[in-house]
Amino acid sequence: MDVDLRLVRYFTVVAEYGNIGRAATSLHLAQPSLSRQIQRLEAQLGVRLFDRSPQGTSLTDAGQAFLPRARTLLREAEQAARTARAAVQSRAVTVGCAEGLIITACMQELRRRHPEGQVRTRHLDWRDTRALAEGRVDALVAYRPLPFTTDGFRVTKLHEEPRVLVTSVSHPLANEEAVSLRALSDEELVACVSTPVIWSTPKPVGDRPAPPQPAIDDSYEDKLELVATGHCVAIFPAGDRRAAVREDIALVPVINTDPCEVVLVTRADDPNPLLRSLEDVARTVLGTASRRENNELPIS
Repeated sequence: MDVDLRLVRYFTVVAEYGNIGRAATSLHLAQPSLSRQIQRLEAQLGVRLFDRSPQGTSLTDAGQAFLPRARTLLREAEQAARTARAAVQSRAVTVGCAEGLIITACMQELRRRHPEGQVRTRHLDWRDTRALAEGRVDALVAYRPLPFTTDGFRVTKLHEEPRVLVTSVSHPLANEEAVSLRALSDEELVACVSTPVIWSTPKPVGDRPAPPQPAIDDSYEDKLELVATGHCVAIFPAGDRRAAVREDIALVPVINTDPCEVVLVTRADDPNPLLRSLEDVARTVLGTASRRENNELPIS
C-alpha cells in the first residue's frame, strides 16, 4: 500500500486540534480541501479515522490505533530525509526566524566563518509552527513560549529581553518613563499561548464602543490598529521593534516583570556540523546585540 505522507501529516494535525477548521488554519489550507485530503487517506486505508459532528472531530477506534504509528512514521521519514541530506549537504543550513526578531548580524558572522557554506534564512510568522519539525528549516531562533513541544529538540537560551508597553500616543501612560503591571490594573490582559506578546481586551474609548475581540486569524497589523486607536494596549519584548516605526504608537519600558527569553532550537539528533557553529555565533552576536539595544531603548 502506498500511503501519502502528506496525508498522514494532515491526519495528525486534525487529531491534534480536534477541529477541521482550526487544523486547516494551522496548515494554511482551505477547510474543504483539508476535508477531502482526510477522506482520501481514509479511502487509502479502508477505514474511517474520524467521527464528525458540529462540535468538531473525534478519533474513531481505528484513528486512535493509527495515530501513534502515524507520528512514528512521520518522525522516521524525516530522520531518513535528514540523514540523506547530511550526507551531501553538510555545509548547508537554513535558519528560521520568528517574527519580531532580527538575525542579520548573526547570519553575516556565520557566513564569514564558513564562506564555503550555504547559509539561508527563512522568516516565519507565528502560525508556521512546524517548519523545524518538518525539516523546512534546520534551526529556529524564537521567543519563548515555543508553539510546539520540545521533545526531540535541543533548546539553547541566547539572551533575555525586558518588556515594553505598546500603546497609543494619547494613552495616559504614553509619556511615562516606565510603568509597572500595577499601572495596567484597569486593563484585562490576555497572554498569547504561542508568543510572548500580551494583548488587552478591547474596550470603549470615549463615545466609541469597543470593537470585537480579535480573531485568531487577525494579523499582527490588524491588532496593532486597535492599539493605535486606543482601544487596547499590548506588552511586547523590547527587541520587537515593529511598532516603533509608527508615529501614533508609544513604547514605554515595563518594570517589575519577568523578561522574555530568546532561544535557538535545533533537532537533537541533527548531524549538521554547521549547527554547532551557529549556536556559538548566536550566543555571541545575538547576546551582545541584545544587551546593546536594551541599554539604548528609547523612553517614550
